[in-house]
Amino acid sequence: MKKEEKKTKKNKQNKKSLWVRFRIFCHGVKSETEKVHWPNKKDMVKYSVATILFVLFCSVFFYIVDIIFVFVKSLFN
Repeated sequence: MKKEEKKTKKNKQNKKSLWVRFRIFCHGVKSETEKVHWPNKKDMVKYSVATILFVLFCSVFFYIVDIIFVFVKSLFN
């Protein structure tokens, strides 16, 4: 494609009204939403529990690491 052809296509897209561009956007959102696999209630509970446990584990882990660093630092002071 030549540069002139690209520019004319781009200009045609830019000249569409706001309402037409909004409708195209909404159509795209709707088509993409239909492709999403929505989890059921059982899966959501399972994923939520796993996330909460992971956050708690990381919190405890970094708290223990912090305590160890404070203890080591106090030994050298």
